Amino acid sequence: EAQLVESGGGLVQAGGSLRLSCTASGFTFDDYAIGWFRQAPGEEREGVSCIYSRDGSTYYTDFVKGRFTISTDNAKNTVYLQMNSLKPEDTAVYYCAAEPFYSDTAHYCSRYGRHYAHYWGQGTQVTVSS
Repeated sequence: EAQLVESGGGLVQAGGSLRLSCTASGFTFDDYAIGWFRQAPGEEREGVSCIYSRDGSTYYTDFVKGRFTISTDNAKNTVYLQMNSLKPEDTAVYYCAAEPFYSDTAHYCSRYGRHYAHYWGQGTQVTVSS
């Protein structure tokens, strides 16, 4: 069964760091847009950062630029989200998603991927205390 599995969430103080991992099983990230999305209680799901597996092109939303870094390890079929300088407003459930043959990471992160994905992970909770 093809699936995405996230890990790495937890509780951290403001200013701290976490690294999220998203590992694919049953398929490979050979031509996919892979994104991290998050949803806080009572809020809509929003795109955080996305990467296109074929060329490594990336997209970051404004509120994480300079703080978060997305990367891939193709040998491990895993995408990472390194989150530094965390803020209480970063608290949310973080989801990993993947869509095949989608090279426009900006559109995938900001529009399409917020609602649709070929694969979704189960989510991992990130809580940042003040």
